[in-house]
Amino acid sequence: MSTKLFVGSLPWAVNDDTLKATFEEFGKVVSAKVITDRQTGRSRGFGFVEMESESEASNAISSLNGKDIKGRNIIVSEAKPK
Repeated sequence: MSTKLFVGSLPWAVNDDTLKATFEEFGKVVSAKVITDRQTGRSRGFGFVEMESESEASNAISSLNGKDIKGRNIIVSEAKPK
């Protein structure tokens, strides 16, 4: 079963492909989506990544939480249900 992760404090330059590539280092990424503003199309500074397994997601959280990506320390945690 896949695990969804919240990724916050993203630099504006990060897009879906960059986000996916960052997390693929830790396992299979099912999906990666940077949330954008509907009117401007600009990044809102956060996104979601879905990892194939819980162990891969845990490894990604422990490795990437607080890591500097393009000049900003990102926040990575398990996503809360809607």
